[in-house]
Amino acid sequence: MSDTLGDLRDLYQDLILDHSRHPRHGKRLAAFDASAKGDNPMCGDRVEVFVRRNPDGTIAETGFEARGCAISVAAADLMAETVAGRTPADTRALFAAFRALVRSGACPDCPPGIAAPLERLAPLAGVHEYPSRVKCATLPWHALIAALDGSKEASSE
Repeated sequence: MSDTLGDLRDLYQDLILDHSRHPRHGKRLAAFDASAKGDNPMCGDRVEVFVRRNPDGTIAETGFEARGCAISVAAADLMAETVAGRTPADTRALFAAFRALVRSGACPDCPPGIAAPLERLAPLAGVHEYPSRVKCATLPWHALIAALDGSKEASSE
């Protein structure tokens, strides 16, 4: 069983490094409806998130520009993948579940409909073992929520 756990951790680490080194959504969108910057002065992570909405208000596409650690960049990239097609309310609920996941390693009280998208973010669950890195993982989400709310800046708090 411990070999399986070790293999899973290796897989997750490889996935985080891949998304950090080769972000699929790491770009400023040519056209966007909202954007916000996030800054974590404690570690130097910075991110700007760009959101383009569909006519029905759901998220059509999310892009980002980031400078920071592997966790922060990978979290931004996985976030951008996961929120496509979601409503702002669904996105907020997913962020709440993700925050619980990176703080504790689990989300026992996740609302219905959140478990499947949260699985895509599971590689970041190990962050809970390093409390100082939780802000790295959540910074892109804070910026995304700020953009959805019409704010221009977000903190990692």
